[in-house]
Amino acid sequence: MTEIDTKTEALVPSWLTLPDIAERLGVEVTRVRQLVKEGQLIAVRRGENRVLQVPADFIGDGRVVKGLAGTLTLLKDDGFTDEEMLEWLFTPDPTLPGTPAQALRENRGTEVKRRAQALAV
Repeated sequence: MTEIDTKTEALVPSWLTLPDIAERLGVEVTRVRQLVKEGQLIAVRRGENRVLQVPADFIGDGRVVKGLAGTLTLLKDDGFTDEEMLEWLFTPDPTLPGTPAQALRENRGTEVKRRAQALAV
């Protein structure tokens, strides 16, 4: 688990704790921890108590947003750290338009993955 700087923190509009995610997904907290461990979600320590939290935009309609896990894998393979992945996913891109995270939520994952692949070149 990573800690993020204030710049990256400011990019992410809202966060959920692991128990909140478990409730939204209808699974146990241990399953959410497994998703983080497997790299399907990014969790960071935030706040006064350094509680593990995940960007709320990663969860939608009772599941992890479609295309997120594949995108995270591509970015990790490109050598991105968790913090760099969050920064890339939540930085507005006028050519997309919006942020890559927003595009994933809107089922535009193919374009997001294409851009993530292009970063490796």
